[in-house]
Amino acid sequence: MNNVSRIYITNMYGIKEQKLGGKSVELTGANGTGKTSVIDAIRYALTNKSDRDYIVRNGETEGEIIIETDTGLMIDRKARTMQSDYKSIKQNGNIVPSPEAFLRDIITPLQLQPMEFMRMDKKEQNATILNMIDFPWSMETIREWFGEVPADVNYDQNILAVLNDIQAENGTYFQTRQDINRDIRAKKAVVEDIKKALPVDYDGSQWEDVNVGELYTRIEKIRKSNEQIEKAKRMKEGHDGKIRSFEADRDIALAALEREIVSRGNNIDTQLATLKEKIVSLEKEKEGLSATKADREKVIRSEYKEKVAKFEADIAAYEEYADKETQPVGELLEEAEKTEKMKSHINEWRRMLSLQGTIEELSRQSALLTEKIEKARNLPGEILEKATIPIEGLSVKDGIPLINGLPVSNLSEGEKLDLCIDVAIQNPAGLQIILIDGVEKLSTEMRDRLYGKCKEKGLQFISTRTTDGKALDVVEM
Repeated sequence: MNNVSRIYITNMYGIKEQKLGGKSVELTGANGTGKTSVIDAIRYALTNKSDRDYIVRNGETEGEIIIETDTGLMIDRKARTMQSDYKSIKQNGNIVPSPEAFLRDIITPLQLQPMEFMRMDKKEQNATILNMIDFPWSMETIREWFGEVPADVNYDQNILAVLNDIQAENGTYFQTRQDINRDIRAKKAVVEDIKKALPVDYDGSQWEDVNVGELYTRIEKIRKSNEQIEKAKRMKEGHDGKIRSFEADRDIALAALEREIVSRGNNIDTQLATLKEKIVSLEKEKEGLSATKADREKVIRSEYKEKVAKFEADIAAYEEYADKETQPVGELLEEAEKTEKMKSHINEWRRMLSLQGTIEELSRQSALLTEKIEKARNLPGEILEKATIPIEGLSVKDGIPLINGLPVSNLSEGEKLDLCIDVAIQNPAGLQIILIDGVEKLSTEMRDRLYGKCKEKGLQFISTRTTDGKALDVVEM
């Protein structure tokens, strides 16, 4: 324990000389007797700060305060009007390096003004209590926990407040997860709409590589083959009739020729009878009719043969199809139409797959954020199990410190006073002194409770209480 054994003040504020030992004392007297000057001088010694414009006593050029402890610490600070101020902080006769930093380590601001805690707002009180929890951490600790340093968090706070901000509903993780989940819901709705528009159990991979053009090519080949088969059958079935038709054409032509020749012969005979003078020439013409007939018969018979030959050639060309059966194209046509319809859905199917992939990735991100939020919510419990808890009955829920299950605002005045002392002494290895200015504002019961709490904690307290006494009176408690 680092207890004060001696305090010596000369020519500071309104004090000419004041000596105090290691006992707890109450400084009493009327206003202006120097009670608060003693408190302010000790604060000045420990912090090098003062709310007053003048530190050195009026009419003097130097004021000094010396504080000694039972562990060999000596603080000697002098305020001067004609030259620079002086300070000497030694531990067992050795100069302490970085003296102001050293003092900040052995004293807390609330030790010098513990009642300030009572006047803090709820947020400040909570932060002050949480700061008392001794748990070493750094930004590297945050990275180890979350794989990153979460954005938009005040890392000047204590670790429990930091974790509360990380998991808070207005925090980056929570808000980002909300945005992601909103996006997931929207994309799932689109996927459902696409599914409704697609055929049942549609799998676009079945149809992506199917070539509709090839199906229609097969159909056209079959149709062409069917036409040739039908034509071959028609030609085969009409073969004899066609030949008879050709024969009829021949016979008709021959009969017509016969009639024409007979008619012409008769006409010539008539003309011969009436035109004797033309007999010779007509007889010559008549003699040539046989040759003409033979020539024309030859042509008619030749045309007949050509037609038969051409028809027989046509029949031979379709001979391979004549005995075949035509193939139905209905099923292939249905398959082609179905394939074409199925392929028309492929782009939407691909879009659905892309959305599902995005949803899967977003769900992974959302789950990761949930994991981090839950970690931030669970870590305080783990921290409180490992950390040094300076206040009996302290717990933390949702980043709010609770004393025996109640927030500070729900504590009674007496409980708040007890807490005030617990909060003031945050460093058990520090200087075991507490300064309390103006205890006359407390009831006798509350004042006695305050003093009892300090004694219970083994703290030396120096308090001031305004009375009607004309001079400063130091009362050991």
